[in-house]
Amino acid sequence: MEIANNEPLAAIDLGSNSFHMIVARFTDGGLQVIDRLRDPVRMAAGLTADGQLSAEIRDRALTCLARFGQRLRGIKRSRMRAVATNTVRQLRNPRAFLLTAETALGAPIEVVSGREEARLIYLGVAHGLNDPQQQQLVIDVGGGSTELIIGQGFDTLETESLQMGCVATTQRFFADGRLTRKRWQDAQLRLPIEFAPISAAYKARGWNRVIGSSGTIKSISAILHAFGGRENEITRAGLLELIERLIEVGLISRVRLPGLSEDRRPVFLGGVAALWTCFEALDLETLRVSEYAMREGLLYDTLGRFNQQDPRERSMLALAKRYSVDQKQALRVQSTAMLLFNQVSTAWRLGDEAREMLRHATLVHEIGLSISHTQHHKHGAYIIANSDLPGFSRQEQEAVATLVRCHRRGIPENAFADVSPRDLDALKRTLTLFRLAAVLHRSRASEALPELLLEVAGRDLRVAFPRGWLTLRPLTWADLRQEKDVLEGIGIRLRLRIERDQAHPLVTELSDRAL
Repeated sequence: MEIANNEPLAAIDLGSNSFHMIVARFTDGGLQVIDRLRDPVRMAAGLTADGQLSAEIRDRALTCLARFGQRLRGIKRSRMRAVATNTVRQLRNPRAFLLTAETALGAPIEVVSGREEARLIYLGVAHGLNDPQQQQLVIDVGGGSTELIIGQGFDTLETESLQMGCVATTQRFFADGRLTRKRWQDAQLRLPIEFAPISAAYKARGWNRVIGSSGTIKSISAILHAFGGRENEITRAGLLELIERLIEVGLISRVRLPGLSEDRRPVFLGGVAALWTCFEALDLETLRVSEYAMREGLLYDTLGRFNQQDPRERSMLALAKRYSVDQKQALRVQSTAMLLFNQVSTAWRLGDEAREMLRHATLVHEIGLSISHTQHHKHGAYIIANSDLPGFSRQEQEAVATLVRCHRRGIPENAFADVSPRDLDALKRTLTLFRLAAVLHRSRASEALPELLLEVAGRDLRVAFPRGWLTLRPLTWADLRQEKDVLEGIGIRLRLRIERDQAHPLVTELSDRAL
């Protein structure tokens, strides 16, 4: 994939408090921001205890996405990325929301894990620093969660996502907008529990400076600056003074603070509580504020994919190394799968994302062998589905896991139950090519395969083999016959064209019985 000079890119962040969109232009090897949109949707406020989304918040979200969608017109689909975070992760049925949300936006929406969200935040913040080579702690207080990252340069060293965002914490402790000293003490007894698993590791890793991002942190910084503090800085003393002012007034609706916008006011108490917990748990004194956040990180991550700096590739290579994958065999299967893919990608409408998922899956399709040869495809799928894989959205990770799970033996009836209808045909067709490549390399031999010719006609996938090649490989022939029934189950009819050869009666017989 290549990107042209002056070509626009867009990033959409469906946060738990606000939805953001940023549009930038790729120019002279960098990004120039040309437009920003924001809407305080407050998704987290509409999340019920049983994982449903209230009708009011759902409608507000879809209305916002429709406005964003209008701005996206004229931008290529491959140049835009939209991600959903904590609230969508917690939905009981996220796919139902995503189907309507993607229709409103006019673009696919990725759901990212908390740690992937943290990585994207750090990437954005790091690109806004004059000297990113220092080791820094980055804190982002979002609507549903707070992300904490230690990184150096553009790489993360520690990533964590804690369940204490400004919306969620406000609803938990200050739902009626009242702040008393007792309520504050109650929050500060409970919130530090979130830090118990990570505080020792973070302190041991250490940092040279602390950077904060997100609307909550920017608002607190603006207020402290109005009180006489330094611009774009939050200190422990300043934050404690703000807390005392809030407790003294007692009701957020009566608080008059310069720098506090009306749309931020309803969730401000929870944001202050979350940030103070970070200061206390990690013994912080000073935090500098960044103008960059996850949406900028998403833009730079997208740009990296065009510049052969895709973190997904690094994740797969690391996974293959960790589980001692036979690299030569993986590359054999990968090479053949890509050759097959190139022949039918146009006819089957398989785009760059399908190509990437196939590349990733073939690279790690044998990681389950580290557990057991028996059912190793199932073991491998489990490892992929449950590993932290930087760069991958949940949908992408599930797609790779499905390909690995189904690349051999039978395909379970529910294998595609969680796949979006929009991606279903592409995933089945990609799987077909993967299975053929795996069959053709079952012997694990280093000999080169002959030239194979593929054709697509409706549901039929026709594969032509050179004269006599299958005669000497009865195991491959038997495997291909089994593939007929398996692929028929996912709506693809495999047809083999085998040349007649009088010198090899078996080939004549096979040709007569060709699939």
